Amino acid sequence: MPTALATETSAEHPIDMIETLAATREWPFERGTEDDMNVCVAGTHCDYHLAISWRPDLGGLHVASVLDTRAPQAKRNETHELLALINEQLWLGHFDIWSADGAILFRNTMFVSGQGLSEGQCEELINHAIDTCERFFPAFQFLIWAGHSPREALESSLFETRGDA
Repeated sequence: MPTALATETSAEHPIDMIETLAATREWPFERGTEDDMNVCVAGTHCDYHLAISWRPDLGGLHVASVLDTRAPQAKRNETHELLALINEQLWLGHFDIWSADGAILFRNTMFVSGQGLSEGQCEELINHAIDTCERFFPAFQFLIWAGHSPREALESSLFETRGDA
């Protein structure tokens, strides 16, 4: 029985599909190996550097989007608190911080069944990562550079605006 969510799937390699998407959207990209690539996407607040990996042994397509900001050592505790507050709001994926350099990133993985993966699913995985980064990037800026508390920074990103100013 067909469902509303049925999509045409492909046996094409997931990274090949992402490469086609990046080329179509004119995003700069670099293919590292057969199973991974890096893509740069211009956002409203910054450029997002996406590391995309396919794990055939797990059947998972992973995207990690690095934000163009770092949490200084003096702000790490507050940044961790903000990460926890933001992650409570997310249904898919999570924000993380690299302990070595304070890089903030969003990570998400899509598990792929034996049916394969559609181009639309690849596109949605990337769109979700970019949309989530765009929504919460200002919260990290408010915390790190403007000195707001983690709660105030979160509230600033949960505020819904309409239209463009």
